[in-house]
Amino acid sequence: MLVCIPNILSKSEVASFRAVMDKATWEDGRSTAGAQSALVKANEQLPPDCEIARTLGDRIITALAANSLFRAAAIPFRIFPPLFNRYGAGQKFGVHIDNAIRGDHLTGMRIRTDLSVTLFLSEPEEYEGGELVIEDYYGSQRIKLPAGDLVLYPATSLHMVTPVTSGRRVASFLWLQSMIRDAQARSMIFDLDSAIQGLADRHGQDDREVVKLTGVYHNLIRHWAEL
Repeated sequence: MLVCIPNILSKSEVASFRAVMDKATWEDGRSTAGAQSALVKANEQLPPDCEIARTLGDRIITALAANSLFRAAAIPFRIFPPLFNRYGAGQKFGVHIDNAIRGDHLTGMRIRTDLSVTLFLSEPEEYEGGELVIEDYYGSQRIKLPAGDLVLYPATSLHMVTPVTSGRRVASFLWLQSMIRDAQARSMIFDLDSAIQGLADRHGQDDREVVKLTGVYHNLIRHWAEL
């Protein structure tokens, strides 16, 4: 399941992020890559433990928690502290798969990476190239979203960032562990939730069938949730 979610950050919030990030000291992006990923990774990132990354990351987590579409699609249990990267001309991230487990030594958090998230912080016209290419059941999906929008996709997917040929691509990226471990079950629950919301809009939250389906939704969560 691949879901694009608009307006996680407003344009003014993106501008605020970029103003702070532009003044920061960046490091080689390979510092947080696994052995295989480091062979194909060429970008820069904010040091994960620096105050700027942590402060901006907390703002992103707050925005995610407030977004109903994100909550419905991800059913998040734990969210890894967001990281930040940028790609200039000639930089890229070749085909790779994300590590199954991520650990944060500052908080002691360890998560199973069920889902990956890229939050775009550059407008598409700010750079050429730099598409996020995700392999899924339907082939390659090429993603290049407006600043403030994000894409949520299975961390089990092979993916890459194509070479940037001009300009600068800036983004935040993170992983999360879902309460629903099984990807197919999570997708079905999301589809059910979307259908319930559509029915509720037409017939009201107190409609008998809406109430019944809402009960099915919560009982499926009870059946599949891992806490």
